[in-house]
Amino acid sequence: MTTSWAPVPDGSPFPLQNLPYGVFAGAGDDQPRIGVAIGDGVLDLAAALRAEDAGVAESFRQASLNGLLAAGPLRWSALRERVTGLLTDERHRRAVEPALLPADGLRMLLPFEVGDYVDFYSSEQHATNLGRIFRPAEEPLKPNWKHLPVGYHGRAGTVVVSGTPVARPCGQRRPAGADAPGYGPSTRLDIEAEVGFVVGVPSRLGSRVPTTAWREHVFGVVVVNDWSARDIQAWEYVPLGPFLGKSFATSVSPWVVPLAALEPAFVEPPGQHPQPLPYLRPSGPGLAVDLEIRLNGHLVSRPPFAGMYWTPAQQLAHLTVNGASLRTGDLYASGTVSGPEADQRGSLIELTWNGETPLALPDGTARVFLDDGDTVSITGWATDAAGARIGLGTVTGTILPAR
Repeated sequence: MTTSWAPVPDGSPFPLQNLPYGVFAGAGDDQPRIGVAIGDGVLDLAAALRAEDAGVAESFRQASLNGLLAAGPLRWSALRERVTGLLTDERHRRAVEPALLPADGLRMLLPFEVGDYVDFYSSEQHATNLGRIFRPAEEPLKPNWKHLPVGYHGRAGTVVVSGTPVARPCGQRRPAGADAPGYGPSTRLDIEAEVGFVVGVPSRLGSRVPTTAWREHVFGVVVVNDWSARDIQAWEYVPLGPFLGKSFATSVSPWVVPLAALEPAFVEPPGQHPQPLPYLRPSGPGLAVDLEIRLNGHLVSRPPFAGMYWTPAQQLAHLTVNGASLRTGDLYASGTVSGPEADQRGSLIELTWNGETPLALPDGTARVFLDDGDTVSITGWATDAAGARIGLGTVTGTILPAR
């Protein structure tokens, strides 16, 4: 197996097989630039490539990955091959090593300019759990759920990078038993652990992207926390769906992992019955990614992504089937990832069964929903055939009091 001259600690989420892209600035340095994570370091691409081609190097002194995203699969592949060569060939070490910076001294920025943001609802376990919570006398899944990937359009301008504090949202709420709504801070603030897909190559308005072409458009993957104000959402969502209960903040991890790095994690998805309509076939691969949710440092859940009913390819096909165009930097997220076991649920509303069983934490406290000052971290990873962990990074956010 090819190894890197750059130090990579055992068990690092960023081995040579990964090489995710992000945007960073140094301490006291306002110049953003593009880097690649390797071990505990970040390779400054502009500095690493300067000696070879100053013009190419300058293209990586950017505040977003959008230029690279738009370049397409051939460019993505060529750059990945070039970075791998720089980090493995000892002949490059002397020139490149000064461009390898300690990650803990850097400030990570939002890695791409978000075009549009769409969030899906693709976990059968999550949708079933919520159906049982809110409609106990009915079938948990709505009639359309197994015929199309249900989703909604979010607010791209409130997508933020990991580490950005999240102010508790305010809005209208109608408490149980009340005749009329009131206004105030959400008292039922929740998380949703998700996986997000970042679009690189755009499509024309009026055209459709088939499931077989999703890798021609999607560059890579991030971890997503789709923060949710359940009380605001419950009052507003009929008849048009989520709005202010979702649009106040969506957090993403700082590293975009290329699909090429996740090739070993592509798996057969669950069977779909009834068979989807032709535009949703073939389904495309599922993705064997594991998530881990920590609340104030305490492990509370490990949702598995491989069991998601609707695949990333089907989500993209459905997103564009009406002719809606893709733009570079578009983000679409999977929806809450939940597994069949109680400790695999990806939201607090499921973990506490809407408050019936508060979540007991090891420090002696308990939660139904989030308190001010709580910090939530969601980490994702895949594993290749050799057992190496391909990390998706971590998305973290701390709840601040309402403003």
